[in-house]
Amino acid sequence: MVIRVAIIEDDPVLAGRFADAINTATGMMVVNSANSVISGSGLVDAGGYDVLLCDLGLPDGDGTTLIAKEAAKGRDTDILVITQFADQQKVLDSIRAGARGYLLKDQRIESCVEAIVEIRRGGSPISPVIARRIMEQMVDDRSPALPPPISPLSERETEVLHLLARGFSYAECGDILHVSLNTIGFHVKNIYRKLEVNSRAEALFEAGSQGLIARN
Repeated sequence: MVIRVAIIEDDPVLAGRFADAINTATGMMVVNSANSVISGSGLVDAGGYDVLLCDLGLPDGDGTTLIAKEAAKGRDTDILVITQFADQQKVLDSIRAGARGYLLKDQRIESCVEAIVEIRRGGSPISPVIARRIMEQMVDDRSPALPPPISPLSERETEVLHLLARGFSYAECGDILHVSLNTIGFHVKNIYRKLEVNSRAEALFEAGSQGLIARN
């Protein structure tokens, strides 16, 4: 089945590069595009796509409003942010709005295609620097007099979560920990269940807010 992709990006050169990479990739195609919040709103209303690539810095507003609008539709659509912003608050705002992946524009263009495949398979592609930014955003408001939190995660699950926070793929986590890909998947499912989240970004956010992962 072909993955239908919609692009909301105001830079015509970059939008064209994304479209070319997607249309030449096997099993996916661009079906619609927009370059502003206004035109993007119409694109979201029209639907007809499986993955929405959305920039945040649009000329007439914040792309996060479009992410929230798409998420509110309740469709089987995955939202992937592609932006030049690595600002912590923008990262968190887009995740809270419904984004399931977050890549920076300075990554190689092929990363976009890989991310589309990953996100449709249930993954949450996120660049290493963004993973680090999420962790840096976690502000510990607990009193120093309070005891450290009791982690619901096992030691191995915590090791896996640390590797995910550094941007490693499941396969790379398996290589580092000398376990199979299926074992990593098992640990990740347990992490998501225990933290009551559905994606890598949410797991990092929740683990950081609970003080389960130390910031670098």
